[in-house]
This record gives sequence, C-alpha cells and structure tokens, in this order.
Amino acid sequence: MVFAAGCKPTEENDDHDYVDLGLPSGTLWATCNVGANSPEEYGDYFAWGETAPKDDYIWTTYKYCNGGYAKLTKYCNKSDYGNNGFTDNLTTLVPSDDAATANWGSDWCMPSADQWEELRDNTNSVWTTQNGVNGRLFTASNGNSLFLPAAGFRWCDEIRYVGSDCGYLSSSLNTDYPFSAWGFGFGSDYYVVDYIDRDSGLSVRAVRSASQK
Repeated sequence: MVFAAGCKPTEENDDHDYVDLGLPSGTLWATCNVGANSPEEYGDYFAWGETAPKDDYIWTTYKYCNGGYAKLTKYCNKSDYGNNGFTDNLTTLVPSDDAATANWGSDWCMPSADQWEELRDNTNSVWTTQNGVNGRLFTASNGNSLFLPAAGFRWCDEIRYVGSDCGYLSSSLNTDYPFSAWGFGFGSDYYVVDYIDRDSGLSVRAVRSASQK
C-alpha cells in the first residue's frame, strides 16, 4: 500500500488525544470524531471536501459541483462527470478542503483509503456498546484500542441509521467514479472500505503521523 505524505507538523496548541496502535505506517488515530469531545460522541458530519456542517446534504448544496453529480467543479479526473467537461486530476483532498485539517490544525488530516485499510487489516474488531453507544472497537496487537461510534450519516435534512450503521470519510477520491470518494463503513456484522457519494454527510476521524507525537 502507498500512504499519503500525511499532515504537516506545526507549533499550534493541540489538545486532541490520539492512540498509537503500532501500525506499520506509524499512523496515530484521534480518539474522538471531529466535532466531538469524547469517543462516544458522534461529532459533526461533513460532505467530502467541505469543512463545515450544514443543514442539507444533497447535490444542489454541494460545494464542488454545479447542481448535480455529473457537473463536478473540483476533484474530477473524468470529463464525463465534470461541469462542461471539466477535469483537474486531483485525487486527494488538499489541506484547505480537509475537514480534519481545517478544524483541528495542520497536525491533523483525514485518513486516506489506504490508512483505513491498514486499520482494518492490523486490528481485531468487535461490535460493542461503550457508555451506552453502539459502535466498533478496534484492538491492536500492542493492546491499545480505538472506538468508532455508529454515527449514521446525513442525507438531505435527515440523519439516518444512527446506532446501527455509519460511514467515515477518507481523503481519497474514487477515480473510477469521481462523484464518489472512498470511505469506511460498518455495522454490527460488517466493516469495509467502500465508496460513498461525495454529497452525503459523514463522520470524520482524524489521523496524524508518528513524527508528531
């Protein structure tokens, strides 16, 4: 797997906790979602490439299109999906469009699809309830663990599947279908890296590099 270069170190004050799972890449995972104050809180929901929550999550309100999924105005490698044939071949979120970086500072960024795969492949995962909240606990061979709450997702002005299913964003575009991006989804009986529509509102769990301990 090829990992993104990661977040840039900074001298900013940073009070966000993280856990070292002993992963091959050295990636450190935040212990709570962006917009949350504890591991069990759902936090905020973001469309892919947007850095603030909003009321409606639909293509007509999405920042980087002209009203529809086949009229993309940024992060598009195929002219069939670009507005008037637009392409820019950007396949990874730039820092200004990364919800983790924008909200927590440059020590932090959204995980790539490869980093989600690394988490999945190098931990044992169980569906559990923590402080009354359903979610998945990922435990590494070094004994450290990471809890992700089943926060559901936002579509239009609704929040759906809270407590049973959820999706988390990555920083990686799905280059086969650029109206979507890669994310990490799970429920009680599955956990997979899969693609999600860019206009949906999903949770963000931030990462940082080992050099930023």
